[in-house]
Amino acid sequence: MSSNRIEGAAKKAAGAVKQTLGKVTGNSTLEARGAAERAVGAAQNALGKAQDKLGATIKR
Repeated sequence: MSSNRIEGAAKKAAGAVKQTLGKVTGNSTLEARGAAERAVGAAQNALGKAQDKLGATIKR
């Protein structure tokens, strides 16, 4: 499993927590930062999935 998948999933989860915390506390800056971190994590996770798929294809 690609390290990008693991790191991306962690960033995505941390971003979701920050986003939710921002909503609950009414802190729009924290909410926006959380949403951005979540998006970056999702992109990094997708990159990791592509790397894994490419690696599996090459091994065949």
